[in-house]
Order: sequence, then structure tokens, then C-alpha cells
Amino acid sequence: MSQTEQRIGMLGGTFDPVHLGHLRSAVELHEALSLDRLHMIPAQQPPLRGQPQVSARQRLELLKSGIGDTPGLVADDRELRRDGPSYSADTLAELRAEYGGRARLVMAIGFDAFLRLTQWHQPERLFELAHLVVIARPGYGDALPASLTELVEHRRVDSVEALMQRPYGSYLALELPSLMAISATYIRECLEAGKSVRYLLPDPVDQAIEQGGLYR
Repeated sequence: MSQTEQRIGMLGGTFDPVHLGHLRSAVELHEALSLDRLHMIPAQQPPLRGQPQVSARQRLELLKSGIGDTPGLVADDRELRRDGPSYSADTLAELRAEYGGRARLVMAIGFDAFLRLTQWHQPERLFELAHLVVIARPGYGDALPASLTELVEHRRVDSVEALMQRPYGSYLALELPSLMAISATYIRECLEAGKSVRYLLPDPVDQAIEQGGLYR
């Protein structure tokens, strides 16, 4: 594989806080897609949800603690360096400019976010920059909304090999082996109530939250 055909992934989120479900999904994505690098990118100001109660910088530091020395995963602060809402299309454009026109660039999102894709900023532009991999939930057989079907159906491929034939433009639904049903909302509720979050977070993240008095 030439340098120009690197496989690069983007996994955005609020990571409020990052937990073992996020990190296990990231490792499994990295392996399933044979990525050279997966950029985990905290959103500064997520366009479609309320402002997180912990600062973006603090969420980034927790993400770095969680990733530690895991090969291939990168905590990427680019959306924190931009003003205004964190639009995925702008982030993909930056990654595309860095890695060049032939790199296989993939944005991974969860099924819940996928169902809202037509409400995103410039959804068509996403496919001009990258592939879309949707992390499917087991038994997710629901029919897609008509507007979403229109956006993605002609782009669908059924394998990672087919996805990687081109630098961008396709859509793949991918079931990961161990989808861990861990909710950041539940973690925040536990922390606020003074309950244990052991085995939901990596130890370094748990310790950093404790030391920083976050989510109290």
C-alpha cells in the first residue's frame, strides 16, 4: 500500500466523559477497517445537543487519559481550535487536506446519529470527502426514513474491501463484536449521586475525574 492510500478514520463525539464503550468501539473499528490511524475528536460545541457541563479542554484531557498508549488511536483537538459549531464536514475537509486525495478517509458514527444524518450541516458534502461507516446495533432492522434512504442507498456497499476501493463516497453498516451499552448520561448521573463508576471508565479517566472534582 502506498503512503497516499493510508486508511484514516474519524470518530467524533462529545466524550462527556469518554468511557470503555467508546474506547472498545474505537479499537474494534481500527481493527475491522485495518486503519492506519483513528482520530477521536471531541466536539467543542455539538450542533445537535446542549452544551456539556465539563469544558471541552477537560473532555480532551480525559480522552487522552483513556487512550493512553493504545496503538493507532489519536486524541485530536482540532474542533477545539475552531470557533462556532463543530461541523463534521469541516473536520473531514481538514483531514482530507492533510492526508491527500487518495487516502481512504472514513467517518464512523453510531446508528442513532445516522438516523439524524439528513439534519446535519451539508450531509451531501460528507460523501464528497469521506466514506461513512455506521456502527450498527444488533437487530437494527428498522426501515430508514425516506429522506435518509434517498441520501445513502445508492452509496451502500456490503464489505470493507468494497468500501476501500475508493477514497470516499460510500456507506457501510458495520456490526462491531462487543457493542458495550454504556451511557455517558448514566455515568454522569452516577457521579452526581456519588455512586461508583468502576468498570464503566478506564481507571486513569476515573482517577482524573476524581482528582478534578468533575461531574459533581
